[in-house]
Amino acid sequence: MARSTGLLIGGLLVLSTASLVLGQSCWRNASCSDITESAFPGPWESNNYAPELRTVRPKSIIPMTTGIGNIPYEGVQILVHNASGLVFDFGIEVGGIVTIKYEVAANVSGAVGLAFSEARNYIGMWSDTSNGGFKGPDGALYSNFTGPGDYVYTMPDGKIRGGFRYLTVFLITDTVPTGDTVVITDVSLEIGFQPTWSNLRAYQGYFDCSDDMLNKIWYSGAYTLQTNAVPPSTGRRTPSSVAYGWDNDGYLGPGDTIIVDGAKRDRAVWPGDMGVAVPSTFVSVGDLDSVRNALQVMYDYQNEDGSFPEAGPPLLQQGSDTYHMWTMIGTHNYMMYKNDTAFLQHNWAKYVKAMDYVLAKVGPSGLLNVTGTRDWARWQTGFNMTEAQMILYHTLHTGADLAVWAANNASLAANWKSRATALANATLQHCLDGPNQIFKDNATSTTLHPQDANSLALMFNLVDPTSPLGQSISQKLTKNWTPIGAETPELPGNISPFISSFEVRAHLAAGQTSRALDLVRRSWGWYLAHPNGTGSTVVEGYRTDGTWGYRSERGYGGDPSYVSHAHGWSSGPTGALTEGVLGLSVTGRLGETWEFAPQFGDLRYARGGFVTGLGRFEGSWTREGEDGVYGAMVSTPEATKGVLVLPVLKKGVKPRVVVDGRRVCGRWFRRGVAEDVVDLVKVEVVGGNHSIAVSSGRP
Repeated sequence: MARSTGLLIGGLLVLSTASLVLGQSCWRNASCSDITESAFPGPWESNNYAPELRTVRPKSIIPMTTGIGNIPYEGVQILVHNASGLVFDFGIEVGGIVTIKYEVAANVSGAVGLAFSEARNYIGMWSDTSNGGFKGPDGALYSNFTGPGDYVYTMPDGKIRGGFRYLTVFLITDTVPTGDTVVITDVSLEIGFQPTWSNLRAYQGYFDCSDDMLNKIWYSGAYTLQTNAVPPSTGRRTPSSVAYGWDNDGYLGPGDTIIVDGAKRDRAVWPGDMGVAVPSTFVSVGDLDSVRNALQVMYDYQNEDGSFPEAGPPLLQQGSDTYHMWTMIGTHNYMMYKNDTAFLQHNWAKYVKAMDYVLAKVGPSGLLNVTGTRDWARWQTGFNMTEAQMILYHTLHTGADLAVWAANNASLAANWKSRATALANATLQHCLDGPNQIFKDNATSTTLHPQDANSLALMFNLVDPTSPLGQSISQKLTKNWTPIGAETPELPGNISPFISSFEVRAHLAAGQTSRALDLVRRSWGWYLAHPNGTGSTVVEGYRTDGTWGYRSERGYGGDPSYVSHAHGWSSGPTGALTEGVLGLSVTGRLGETWEFAPQFGDLRYARGGFVTGLGRFEGSWTREGEDGVYGAMVSTPEATKGVLVLPVLKKGVKPRVVVDGRRVCGRWFRRGVAEDVVDLVKVEVVGGNHSIAVSSGRP
């Protein structure tokens, strides 16, 4: 058997037959995790997009010339003449190392090319763009052949293609065909993501409800997060160092797995993205090792002045006050979910230095003066922008928790909480558009009302979401809505599922469940059903006209193929559906305290669960009939304490609440104002298995 030579003209990585695995395995020499089985096996796993094996093959073939139609993949395929080709469709987003076997039937010479695309729009002999240099498409990889024989082509490890659905295989030859020039006998892919897992379907969380679209959206976010957990030796090189094609052999951080922003690109740690990705990871995949390693690399590269880079290596971009704070918030999220005290102790001094760095930028007005102006892509950055005030407010409150957990320093915690209160007052004084009851983009006379700052105001509770102001903000955010999602005023013409993830949380915090579900369906539902998308992941962003050119005018070189179609910062509904709609969330480390607060919307039932170091947490609720009567169940580790926050059946009427067969008296309170009021009953319970029945207030 001949082995072809490799000529790089773009980028992908294919693995030799000898290294292909026949069953489940971890990636190469990665140390395998002890997560090996699904924590909650059940019928909901039919929505899980993760492959059963680490080695996969295409599902179908698309004619390259038309891009229309799907023919089932059945093995042998033929390329006859120059520029003839086939598109192999894997059916879902995949990534890793491709191996192709082929036979050359005649005494001819030429090359077999391989090109990759996440979106169907860009199938063909040039890969979609990923290297960040904006010097043109990524091109293709070529396997040269001379004369008849059997060939196996393996992509170089440094050319791993982290994210694609479509693989175009085509022929380049000067020979006039006299028959079947090249016969492709096998195409396979070794999955490169989730490197420490031997079972890619071993999710530690699940979600299921009466709306199958929402179920698929939940699992598309979870699967996206899997594709973003990558080997730390497969980072994208800095754009300036790549003359052509792409190179994914850069150092990302410590350990055997690390969470990055996107499967195809940028393949770097971005702490802002983790503000959405980490909570969603916790309730779904459950891989917190990747999170720890991503946070650790930010501490490892902390600057002398206390600032964190905006992104991890190899990129190591600097100068972002917001992403600096997202690293700090991410530290709190990780501690809440994992309680890794060794990690916190190891990095605590650096955390305090980071807090000192950002607090030194608070000016006489009481507002943060942003001088590290890089951010998520919004046009206006810097100075006293309102979004940054919201993030600092949450940084201070979460920092107060960490001060107690790391050093039992109650005085430091109190100081940071006091600073948060002062910041909130200054933000309300200087950044609120009083007549319109919504926040401005900054403390000037601007009339722009941003999606990010207003969503974060409710999500981070700088404004009580149930107050008149909170309800006003929730309602006014809907003015940005289009049929396919929320246009973000701070980046006009674009829809950002990253920022919309915060908006979904904001509506849930305000008790506006139907509003939150509406946004999830119109944005994430639109993408998941799109015939040119991956049908399995969540996209980085898109235009309000439904095209892929997200932020084309804002740093993406006008190239719509550069957009990532598997971007963890867009996975917000995965976390929101579990914590906000099912209503099960942890409120103390590892879930030592927790809350079960169902929000129904138009759903008939919801169920789900997740795992912490204390054990399994699982909940469900079912509405029974038109009168709104509902039943629920919650199961948590016995060493925990929880609060049931139960919606009443009729406004102003306290319901009959039965827990474990006994009627209980709870605290009745109201959330919301005017027509948006929601009455609730709070009941405190200890961990264990509980059944709940809520009916009308009759004896």
